[in-house]
Amino acid sequence: MNHNTPLPPASPRPLLHLAAGRRRVLTVAQLRTHGVTTAELTEQCRPGGAWQQLLPGVVLLHPGPPTSEERLHAVLLYAARESGTPGAAGVTGVPAQPGAEDPHGTPPAYREAMITGQAALTLHGFTSTPPLLSLEKIDVLVPRLRRLRSTGCARVIRTPVLPVPRQVTGVPVAPVPRALADAVAELPDAGVVRRLLTEAVRGGHCEPASIVRELNQAKLLGRPHVVDAVDSLLAEGRAIAEDRLYRMVREYGLPDPVWNVDLRLPGGPHLGGLDAYWPEQAVAVELDTRAPRQDEDAMWSEYARKRETLERLGITVVHITPRKLRDAMEQQATVVRTALMAAGDRDPAAYVVVLPR
Repeated sequence: MNHNTPLPPASPRPLLHLAAGRRRVLTVAQLRTHGVTTAELTEQCRPGGAWQQLLPGVVLLHPGPPTSEERLHAVLLYAARESGTPGAAGVTGVPAQPGAEDPHGTPPAYREAMITGQAALTLHGFTSTPPLLSLEKIDVLVPRLRRLRSTGCARVIRTPVLPVPRQVTGVPVAPVPRALADAVAELPDAGVVRRLLTEAVRGGHCEPASIVRELNQAKLLGRPHVVDAVDSLLAEGRAIAEDRLYRMVREYGLPDPVWNVDLRLPGGPHLGGLDAYWPEQAVAVELDTRAPRQDEDAMWSEYARKRETLERLGITVVHITPRKLRDAMEQQATVVRTALMAAGDRDPAAYVVVLPR
């Protein structure tokens, strides 16, 4: 044999090396890139074989029950759009090129798909949702025009616009507000819905307004048990925001205001309620805890009208959202302190009557 003699074709690697890999869930298309033929795939996936078809086009490379991680990846592989193909992963597609990622950093195998619903909430760290292995269905969010059907453990949920996913243990997961809305859509139990919404706020996962916005967009606010849970959620959110406001005044050395008061003109009309008021400086703080429901425009008009009326009377109104109090308390304390310090440079405010609310 000389250097011009062609080498014999390399023998195919035994299929055992695939099952020994780190990822034991692959699409049919990915298996083909490893040299697995249709005949070999059929043989491995026969009853009692070494592999099993977990979902259409998705193969589990061992015969036992899938782990929670394997179920998640199987659902994502089934639902994801692979590079350069219009179909579902592993059915008509070719695998994405290694290392190619979209602008959001989503792994290429999972483009246009993310875990949502109760499974997503569990991944976000919720304790009131079931463990992943106990969920019969795993919800997966895809674009509205994808031609996919729910099957096996995968429940397909469609949306006109995909949110930007969060990466949790290497899995693309819908943001908490969207995952909550998708979970609530499948839950008829008022107690379960209330626990989920309450944990979202108490656990600091998101603010009530973002939850109500998603529930409204999902047209879930017409369900009585959801409305009841939202009312409890808003009360919970306001209580948390008020506690943070008290803490801001105390921790950042602001002078003590009068808390939770109503203002009136002497012998005149009611001007509105305020969360905190400094009478000597004529500075007010109002927590903006509006929830985005169908009457949002009317509520905002009422807020704006009250603010304009007070400012015409020489009262400075500082609006603070619960999110700003949570994420930028020091900055909000600086805004209030600046307003208090500027009081001496303004014309005296009109006299108003301060009453407990």
